[in-house]
Amino acid sequence: KPLRKISTAFKELAVIVNSPSPVPVAQFSHACSLVSPLFGCLGIAFKFAEMDYVAKVDDLVRASSSISTLVVMMDKDIEANCVRKPGSHTRNLLRVKRGLDMVKVLFEQIIASEGNSLKDPATKSYAQVFAPHHGWAIRKAVSLGMYALPTRAHLLNMLKEDEAAAKIHMQSYVNSSAPLITYLDNLFLSKQLGIDW
Repeated sequence: KPLRKISTAFKELAVIVNSPSPVPVAQFSHACSLVSPLFGCLGIAFKFAEMDYVAKVDDLVRASSSISTLVVMMDKDIEANCVRKPGSHTRNLLRVKRGLDMVKVLFEQIIASEGNSLKDPATKSYAQVFAPHHGWAIRKAVSLGMYALPTRAHLLNMLKEDEAAAKIHMQSYVNSSAPLITYLDNLFLSKQLGIDW
């Protein structure tokens, strides 16, 4: 039951974010890896996001074997002057944060919508989070892919959840990912790195 695992992992991360403790790379990357199957469930429209997200999370998982916290990871990249270079942990962290944000907006839209179509929730979440960072070709491919999204019922079936339980776990993720996303934004901004690149 992926939604339950996601819900639990992000609740635990929210506790750390709301405490004075720094966020461990290992715990963060593990929670993020639990989100990966969601992109796969959304079909071709989010294939690019799935491939990109999974690769970036895998990099953070590998980094966690030698780097303790997200702050230490970022400081190392700043020291090495490689923050914006493709493949840097900090750049990958920014991409992963966008993936988490997209799922948060998607869940908010699914909870707020009626009917069996995921086209509106998926279109709104893509437009809000990813579209500003994508060129015309990717945006066009995604909009065409939206016609191949699974139905809401099919998505819940793939996630092995009924509507009521799914909404509870989705809302839990929305609530616990919000402070985490804010924490990550503030981390980038506090290091004068910006978040729009």
